[in-house]
Amino acid sequence: MTNHHAESSPSDESNFHVQVANYLIGHPNFFDHHPEVLAALQVPHLVSGASSLIEQQVRILRRQLETERHRVSHVISLAREYDAMVTRLHAVTLKLIALDSPEELCALARDFLLREFNADAVALKLFPLVTAIDQPTDSTAQAFQMFITQKHAQCGLLDTEQGRLLFGEMSTTLRSAALIPIHIDTQFGVLAIASSELERFSADMATDLLDRLGEIFSHKLKTLPINACNYF
Repeated sequence: MTNHHAESSPSDESNFHVQVANYLIGHPNFFDHHPEVLAALQVPHLVSGASSLIEQQVRILRRQLETERHRVSHVISLAREYDAMVTRLHAVTLKLIALDSPEELCALARDFLLREFNADAVALKLFPLVTAIDQPTDSTAQAFQMFITQKHAQCGLLDTEQGRLLFGEMSTTLRSAALIPIHIDTQFGVLAIASSELERFSADMATDLLDRLGEIFSHKLKTLPINACNYF
């Protein structure tokens, strides 16, 4: 019985190379239709003792192409994550519409925000607008004075005093936070999402989804009066 070897013989490999070469010779426009193959090839240049300028340029272009591929892949990943987050935000908005008690609102805020933002604590604090305007010495209102006219959420390191007022003793374990302004006619407030991780909420984070979240909660709180949700 004749034994068949799994590995190709030198003659088989040589024949395959000839076939590839003949095919490329017979189809000179092959790389016009498959530029990705050309980009992956290693084409030698007959320059003694050094690489040719063309070869160096090709290497640089390949590195740039690889970097661009990673960048595009990252952008696509972020876009998909953003789209999924928008879908979940829509779902929680529908749930908010159906709520009719402060307890349900606080529970929904806790469950949704802790899960979706991978956070460690959530707090909602509301203050009379007149307190901030007519009684600027009030320590709580003074600490959040900027939120009276604030339109956009702010992310970054959690201020010590603000953290204490929002989260009490738990604030000592929290490092970064997203503070979302809440506006309700005669009240202003803060919806805070905090994390023990320093970089979880960085100052350069996009806030468009957080701003939408603030508008949604502000609208709901106009029909469902509440002073605060305890920190979680």
